[in-house]
Amino acid sequence: MSSSVFGRAAEPIVIDVWSDVVCPFCYLGNAVLKEAVDQFPHGSAVQVRYHSFQLNPGFPVGEAVLADDYLAQQYGMPKAQIEASHAQLSARGAQSGLDYRFPTSMMINTLDAHRMIHLAKAHDAEPAMVDRLFRAQFTEGLNLADHGVLADLAAELGFERAEALKALETKAYEQDIRADLARARELGISGVPSRWSHLRRASRHRPGWPDHR
Repeated sequence: MSSSVFGRAAEPIVIDVWSDVVCPFCYLGNAVLKEAVDQFPHGSAVQVRYHSFQLNPGFPVGEAVLADDYLAQQYGMPKAQIEASHAQLSARGAQSGLDYRFPTSMMINTLDAHRMIHLAKAHDAEPAMVDRLFRAQFTEGLNLADHGVLADLAAELGFERAEALKALETKAYEQDIRADLARARELGISGVPSRWSHLRRASRHRPGWPDHR
């Protein structure tokens, strides 16, 4: 839709998004947000800024287990409940072009994945990295706790693989990640995805899933 019909936006529209790469609702929320921006007459004036959030910060760094097994063991969720939730989300995701393959999705500590997002942010390529990590998690079933996998994904997007590995090995962007997490607490964000535009909040709940607080 052409913005010329409506004139130019009076000022840039900034949307701050807190999300986590192991959150399937965040993947859908990101796709829906992109669709909304594309259809918005002033879409070119919209700036989406991504911030780190961890659904499971206590999960051991570097380890990975199948997410469905984790949900069943950690929260006692019946297999039928998990499958019903997956089916509902998969159907909705397909409408936005997403290919959820839940049986291969892994549960990990996402701290290092967030380092890659901050690395991409430093190169003005944040949205591309967010998209790539979501697809790796929910369609390809890759282990995003593996430094080699993360470095390969960064190289795929045009970054120097060595730079990505160095960021992971030196725990780069730790202060930036912690600042994002602290800001989320200040704003009262306890679940994701959560979006703020000019400090007006729009969040989505996750029916049928455990509430990570």
